[in-house]
Amino acid sequence: MIGKIIGALVGRQLDRRDGDSGVKGAVIGATVPALLRRLGPLGLILGGAYVAKKAYDSRKAPKV
Repeated sequence: MIGKIIGALVGRQLDRRDGDSGVKGAVIGATVPALLRRLGPLGLILGGAYVAKKAYDSRKAPKV
């Protein structure tokens, strides 16, 4: 349950970046962890790869 709440909060913040209400991001953020869990090891690999790619991109982004 806590994972769904955290996912929804993160999704809401991501969706608010474009000026919308954040509801779509909250729904996506709450459902993605459940979907990845259902995929089993493949979901774990996909989720880890996504997080690693985001971390890599943020480190390589030019500092302002």
